[in-house]
Formats: sequence, C-alpha cells, structure tokens
Amino acid sequence: MKTTFEHFYDKYHQDLFQFIFYMVKDKEQTEDIVQDVYIKVLKSYESFKGESTEKTWLFSIARHETFDYFRKLKRKRNRFLEFFNWGEEGEQLKSTLAEPEQSVLLNDQMKHIYHCMEHCSIDQKQILILRYIQEFTIQESAEILGWSISKVKTTQHRALKILQQCVQSTKREEDDDDKP
Repeated sequence: MKTTFEHFYDKYHQDLFQFIFYMVKDKEQTEDIVQDVYIKVLKSYESFKGESTEKTWLFSIARHETFDYFRKLKRKRNRFLEFFNWGEEGEQLKSTLAEPEQSVLLNDQMKHIYHCMEHCSIDQKQILILRYIQEFTIQESAEILGWSISKVKTTQHRALKILQQCVQSTKREEDDDDKP
C-alpha cells in the first residue's frame, strides 16, 4: 500500500514543482517550498474533508507556502535596505533571477509570452499559470486561490489583455527595426 506522500508525489509532483517554479524562478527555493508543501500536506491530510479535489487542495497549500516565501523575502529585503539606509537607490535594486530552466526548451514565442508575464501583477500571474500552464478550470482556480469565479474571470481577462498588449508592442518594435 502506498503512503500518502508517495501518492501525492507520484500523482502531482511535476505539476506542483512547475507551479511553484514559475512563480519563484529559482530551483533550490522551489525545492524547499515543495518540501514545505509536502510536510503541510502530510500533517493535515487527516483533516482534508474532500470538499475539493486533492489536487486543488494541494495547490491551495502550495500557493500559501509560496506567498509565505515571498513575504519572508520581502521582510529580509526591507531589513537589509533599512540597515544600509540606501533610500531611493535601494528601491532601484531589481531581482536578477533567471527565467525557469524549462524556458530553454520553449520556442521564441513562448519565451516572449513568459517575459510579458512579468508585466502582470502576482494575481494575474497566478491565474495565467493555473489556467494555461497547469490547465486548471476556472472553478478549480477559484478554489485554489479562495476567490469567486467572477474574480478569476476578471483577473484572467485583464492578464490576457496585458499579454496581448505586450506582444503587440514588441511586434511593432520589431517591425520598426526591420524598416530601412
């Protein structure tokens, strides 16, 4: 008989890893967060009521763990900036995290779309990842995020509009560059 961990690992690990990786963009941090997710799942599995699918429940936990990671990161960054009192210069510090390793395998268009996702808010990114990369339904996405279906639809619509504008803007720039 499979253990609970083996069941979740065999069935969902690849999707779970990708979901977190697309948000964190760092393999080691992703592995740490995934480990934290599995620990939470194992500790709370007996209290799982089955009101949603296992996968939806798992991704909801993953989302919360990922947000906890970002909150901790933000606190560390703020303490660092306060310590050195960098003021406005500190605000110019930007993340230099690389794109996910899998982007090497993507064609140029998909790389560009992934790049355009950086113009989206974190909520919009989550929706794009859940809906189009992880292929969750609107209902499942709403359950994972703890949102209403209408909020998922609205956020998805706005995210797609941002992607569309980014892609069109880049296409216009490329067209202008091609002109003699």
